[in-house]
Amino acid sequence: MLDFAIGDVLHLRKPHPCGSHLWTVVRLGADIGITCNECGRRVLLPRSELERRVKTRVPAGSRAEG
Repeated sequence: MLDFAIGDVLHLRKPHPCGSHLWTVVRLGADIGITCNECGRRVLLPRSELERRVKTRVPAGSRAEG
């Protein structure tokens, strides 16, 4: 089981239709809210589904905005 924190940047396995793989965690709970770093789209996913979709957690030093 992965532990998420608000502000974590996640690299998901499949890209969003806008082309971005990077998402930021904005809400925690049974459902986790994430926001696309490219277009700003916000979605809620069940924790179990998000854990399957996450490829890596982006390290703080290599986060690129935009």
